[in-house]
Amino acid sequence: MNTKIIIGITGASGSIYGKLLLEKLVGLSGQLKDVSVVFSNNARAVWEYELGSIDVASIPFTIYKPDDFFAPMASGSAGYTAMIICPCSMGTLGRIASGISDDLISRAADVILKEKRRLVLVPREAPYNLIHLNNMKLLTEAGAVICPASPSFYSKPATINEVVMTVVDRALTLAGLEVEGFHWGTKG
Repeated sequence: MNTKIIIGITGASGSIYGKLLLEKLVGLSGQLKDVSVVFSNNARAVWEYELGSIDVASIPFTIYKPDDFFAPMASGSAGYTAMIICPCSMGTLGRIASGISDDLISRAADVILKEKRRLVLVPREAPYNLIHLNNMKLLTEAGAVICPASPSFYSKPATINEVVMTVVDRALTLAGLEVEGFHWGTKG
């Protein structure tokens, strides 16, 4: 129960990834010391368009505003273990790759990288252009993990939520959490 994790949700299409990620984290509370959440301004707009209004009262984690540079995650001394940005827009990914910390999500990602912690980016974009690929390469070289929102199908998901969970479970595993779900080579 030592994991302190930051969840960044940006304005890329695929708000369902962020929603199900937050829901899954509730069930993993035994592994977590703290969960801090930041929605970008665009994330709120896209979430409302794709899923309806955000019921922040139902999210049992601390939610920070994207312009709150006094939030704990803006400093390495806060000791966060990992950060997942899901979904991650290409704009956010590019700003992180360029070292531009113009909001709390990009600042927190910069802090996670400088502290040599786990940064998992879940881009939801297709197709990728050369700038996207170069930014992903640069971030990978800096220590981040790129986990595209490319679902797997060998678990034979039957619903959209089950499809999305194949990505969410993978991102959580990459962030160092133990997640129950389908694993290749097991029956399920």
